[in-house]
Amino acid sequence: MFVCTCICYVERVGFSIAYTKAADAADVNQSTKGLILSTFFYGYAVSQVPGGWVAQCIGGRRVLFLSFVFWSLITALVPLDPLQVKTLVVARLFVGVAQGFIFPSIHTVLAQWVPPHERSRSVSLTTSGMYLGAAAGMLFLPSLVKFKGPESVFLAEATLGALWALIWFKLSSEPPRRDSLKAAGPGFGDSLLPVSEIKENKGRLQKMKLENGVGSVHVPKIPWKGIILSLPVWAIVINNFTFHYALYVLMNWLPTYFEQGLQLSLQEMGSSKMLPYLNMFIFSNIGGVVADYCITKKILSVTKTRKFLNTFGFIIAAASLMVLPSLRTSTGAVVCSSVSLGFLALGRAGFAVNHLDVAPRYAGIVMGFSNTAGTLAGVIGVGLTGRILEAAKIEHLGLSTPESWRT
Repeated sequence: MFVCTCICYVERVGFSIAYTKAADAADVNQSTKGLILSTFFYGYAVSQVPGGWVAQCIGGRRVLFLSFVFWSLITALVPLDPLQVKTLVVARLFVGVAQGFIFPSIHTVLAQWVPPHERSRSVSLTTSGMYLGAAAGMLFLPSLVKFKGPESVFLAEATLGALWALIWFKLSSEPPRRDSLKAAGPGFGDSLLPVSEIKENKGRLQKMKLENGVGSVHVPKIPWKGIILSLPVWAIVINNFTFHYALYVLMNWLPTYFEQGLQLSLQEMGSSKMLPYLNMFIFSNIGGVVADYCITKKILSVTKTRKFLNTFGFIIAAASLMVLPSLRTSTGAVVCSSVSLGFLALGRAGFAVNHLDVAPRYAGIVMGFSNTAGTLAGVIGVGLTGRILEAAKIEHLGLSTPESWRT
């Protein structure tokens, strides 16, 4: 699943790099670029909660396989023509829908296999694939664009997706029993949901017939009302929105900042352009190890551990973002964005693991709700940033000054 998240983010960064290059060559304006780059998140948003529900019903293993097959086919078949706006909008919308099933499914699988004292490390390692994928994309794909053209990125991404789907199909397996989670004993993690919902749900199982040769399986009835009204769930939702606003804006607009804000070529920057994402990979895993250590050694409670890492990471990330436009050298911008994204990833050892603390039985569904908020942050942030930059370009006669980017 680490490789799964890695490939997903190679695809996202790759599209940003390939499309930006093709769009700049075709003289596409910043607002249209913002529209195309943000369309993915509309599809991604609408499939989060359904993804958690489907994974709860038929298993995360199957959902992950089908999702990869679907988005890989779209990526392979759709041509990259920046002037065919409608075609690209529809394609990115469906890629977003397909990838929206992935993270709720991952959390469903983790909840079935991982015991509580290993959750921080497991979630951090699995999700840190996002950052290594983004780093690999930033390192290798600009060269691929230069020598083989933007379209080659799509074919490379589709090939990676198809290979992962094949290997996952052959090597992955279901948990020993579908109706019991290894992660927790009966009732564990339900305590933060309203008591009435727990009483309604306890001891009541829904039988669902699955056409998989196994016969009937038991799926717990999902306490939708309890999840929606839970304040701890809403705390996770708000944190997810905050995290992804910063992440998606930087992921989609950092190439433009380097090329137009600092007048640097991504190709000529070499390996330095991947450092922000490599830093996220490192700090995400540091956060997971520190969190599990603090919990198992009883240095801090689970709640205090989550809150401390979340808050500390976000404050440092915010301060770094405020400084970033003032640094006008390649080294300064790379270091500052690396610090910001690194500590942002450290904060994931707080809210991102908390899905499994609050409701391990319904981790995929809770992840679906919170990731919907994170996806809306992408829709709002990436599109809004395009409009802000378009206005700044007119006001400051270009995007090469710090003032163009400060807002």
